Amino acid sequence: MSPDPLERVVVDPKVMLGKPVIRGTRVTVEQLLEKLAADISIDEILADHPHLSREDVLAAIGYAARALATDQIIPRAAS
Repeated sequence: MSPDPLERVVVDPKVMLGKPVIRGTRVTVEQLLEKLAADISIDEILADHPHLSREDVLAAIGYAARALATDQIIPRAAS
């Protein structure tokens, strides 16, 4: 079962300007998603960040999915 993102991802205005981070770290959800989008595997991310777990990375993905599921969509101009 996937981890509950709300247990692993926190938002604190005193940490990384209030961006969502993995609890107890300064690693943002945004950083993890950018790495995954750049085709960096979870195993490579974990090698670069040994203090993270696979569940942390999956929680970041889950958090992003929940954030996108809201009714507030940021419009993007068509190319």
